[in-house]
Amino acid sequence: MILVFGQTGQVARALARDPATRCLGREAADLSDPTACAAAILAAKPAAVINAAAWTAVDKAETEEATATVINGEAPGAMARACASLQIPFVQISTDYVFDGSGDAPWQPGDPTGPLSAYGRSKLAGEIAVQAAGGIYAILRTSWVFSAQGANFVKTMLRLGAERPNLSVVADQIGGPTPAADIAAACLAMARGLVAEPEKSGIYHLSGAPDVSWADFARAIFDRAGLTAEVAEIPTSAYPTPARRPGNSRLDCATLATFGLARPDWRDGLDHVLSDLGASK
Repeated sequence: MILVFGQTGQVARALARDPATRCLGREAADLSDPTACAAAILAAKPAAVINAAAWTAVDKAETEEATATVINGEAPGAMARACASLQIPFVQISTDYVFDGSGDAPWQPGDPTGPLSAYGRSKLAGEIAVQAAGGIYAILRTSWVFSAQGANFVKTMLRLGAERPNLSVVADQIGGPTPAADIAAACLAMARGLVAEPEKSGIYHLSGAPDVSWADFARAIFDRAGLTAEVAEIPTSAYPTPARRPGNSRLDCATLATFGLARPDWRDGLDHVLSDLGASK
């Protein structure tokens, strides 16, 4: 059995489809109580653990960084230490927000970090804590997650694209949209792979290909959904938010091959999501 923290998030819902997983919701393991999370692992004695739960309210974290850091930093650390004591793999989902978004080259797993936001700092704290636990682990950084469930850019664009003839979308942030189903599949492959080969512990990247701007992603959504809304490109400065977003979210995913994985084409994932939502043209 693979124990999964998270039940309602996009990746957690995708993980729940695997019969080998057992998903814990907030009522069973609240990440604001790291000790309880560790206790849940020690009680369940699973074959591996995947943490698919997190504080994901990026802008709200700017005013509640302490709480975000407990959930995204301290809780994963406690989970990783519990897994280390049981000598089982721990898979932690992280984010492109741990980087400063400079340049235009894809970020390598070993590149220096430099988060621009409280959310990014909280996720980086989690990465550091997981590595410090000294156990078997994989940290999987990903970006721009979407699925048919929950709140995400695809669902927002479908709603707005049906309501408005024109939308302004940021064009100077570049990254890889990533289907939640592909993240879940990678987490499972890593958890199972680490059972047999713990020496593969490390940091990995997964994002969808090809890299695009938010504006071009919106155009692809409209095209594949048969919506006629026009996209006007705007700079990040024209859409201010409390938390700074990285301009360059490109991730180098070459080391996925360590687990026999390849970077997914987000357009295939988008087609599946649109079909699930009944939004295909």
